[in-house]
Amino acid sequence: MAETKKKSGLISHGIASQNRRARFDYTIKQTVEAGIVLKGPEVKSLRLGRASLAEAWAGEREGELFLFNAYIPEYQGGLLSRFEPRAPRKLLVKRKEMGTLLGAVARDGATLVPLQIHFNDKGLAKVLLGLGEGRKNVDKRHAIAARDWQRDKARLMRAKG
Repeated sequence: MAETKKKSGLISHGIASQNRRARFDYTIKQTVEAGIVLKGPEVKSLRLGRASLAEAWAGEREGELFLFNAYIPEYQGGLLSRFEPRAPRKLLVKRKEMGTLLGAVARDGATLVPLQIHFNDKGLAKVLLGLGEGRKNVDKRHAIAARDWQRDKARLMRAKG
């Protein structure tokens, strides 16, 4: 999905926030796109690309799926933009998908990790959730070694090219 910006610096569609560390810390087995319930100033703040998913996680509360600890700062452009930056935000998924995800969390000990917040073609904010298992330090070292080897291999191929 290509990121496009308007002249005012707002993101019309594309990635608003990304959790790059999640793919390193977790082995992602499945991804699900979920809608998110936001207020007007929260959407404006997201369109400025100022959100952070670094410490965010998703889970169940009262039979519904919520996004916890995601940081969306207050929008500075208006007077009535008071909201809690780290408030739990409701996620919108189909009941069958939610049952599958929560079943995997309860059964396998998996974790629901938000990978990114983006705007789709209609301009709606969506959250990409990953169902993942935590990696051990050994697995992380293997991932680093594989990434370094790919980088060195590409460098060698360019040099000989």
